[in-house]
Amino acid sequence: MSALHGFLFQVYPYVCLTVFVIGSLIRFDQNQYSWKSDSSQMLRAGVLRWGSNLFHIGVLFLFFGHLVGLFTPHSLYGIFMSAATKQLLAVVAGGIAGTVCFIGLTLLLYRRIFDPRIRYTSHPTDIAILLILWVQLVMGLITLPYSLQHTDGSVMLILADWAQRIMTLRPVDASALAALPWPYLFHVVFGMTIFLLFPFSRLVHVWSGFATVGFLFRPHQIVRSRRLNVPPGHNIP
Repeated sequence: MSALHGFLFQVYPYVCLTVFVIGSLIRFDQNQYSWKSDSSQMLRAGVLRWGSNLFHIGVLFLFFGHLVGLFTPHSLYGIFMSAATKQLLAVVAGGIAGTVCFIGLTLLLYRRIFDPRIRYTSHPTDIAILLILWVQLVMGLITLPYSLQHTDGSVMLILADWAQRIMTLRPVDASALAALPWPYLFHVVFGMTIFLLFPFSRLVHVWSGFATVGFLFRPHQIVRSRRLNVPPGHNIP
């Protein structure tokens, strides 16, 4: 195992996780006016409608699929599903969601680059983050044929154990990933890099999306009328 491999899969994950959490908190505290999605719908809404809907549907499914797939211990789902079955389910469901997301993201990227009005009002980081997401999505789709070559679920178990160790702050053995095909390693590193760049891009608005769930449990707002003491003969406009 090279020193670079050891850094990328033993040190780099904690760097990205720290910047992701602390950077988001600092940005929210210091620069709340930039905490937004910077929608360009008012400039051109045609392609955006299809691209945004397809992208968000696909990416939400992929996010929660990765979240459940990587961080659910094998002892929990192993009662009713084998690792091989889970991997096959992940390939099929992830392939469908990834294709939907790829179509939507490609439309958004095309619109952002080739529409003069949108390109003129776009910040360089807007295009950069879309390109990074597009490359990451393509690499994820490339891993699907490799997953079909390891139908016993062994690759998924290796990646899940590695991810769970990071999130629970346990020792990580990067050498366990050294034998994996290169698309998996590229996909993992690029995914961590997205979390590293998260606080410095428009992606921070994702936090607001998850925070809206809190409105479901917020108590009702009580509004009372206020009686004004108006002198006789005076009308309130």
